[in-house]
Amino acid sequence: MKIITPKTKIEFEEYYNLRWRILRKPWNQPRGSEIDDNESVCLHRMIVDDSGKVIAVGRLHFVEDSIAQIRWMAVDEKFQKNGYGSKLLKELEKLAKENGAKNIILQAREIALDFYYRHGYTINEKTHLLFDSIQHYKLQKTINK
Repeated sequence: MKIITPKTKIEFEEYYNLRWRILRKPWNQPRGSEIDDNESVCLHRMIVDDSGKVIAVGRLHFVEDSIAQIRWMAVDEKFQKNGYGSKLLKELEKLAKENGAKNIILQAREIALDFYYRHGYTINEKTHLLFDSIQHYKLQKTINK
């Protein structure tokens, strides 16, 4: 297992495919709905196994000089509850800190709140309802103390 930055066309295809399979397909959303206009200005990371299979993905971008946002975190169903999400989150937090962030924000699905609580995030507010069924919350964590 290793954390890498997707670079090739194939790596990005596999990266986006996992995002779509976990975060969009179960709600009958089309391919392409897992990609937004900020992709080119983000820091992307993924965890791959020894054979190169993508296990987890996530991205970081800056919304302000001192505020980074984590988005699109996803772990393959077969690998959930094995610490891969935690490893990826720690990597994204490290990138945020290295690039001068003082705070990290994210939007989390209700089902993922306990995961983020365990990593020191707190709820700022209840936000949107995605696909009329998935409640989201804005969370925050202070870093670079």
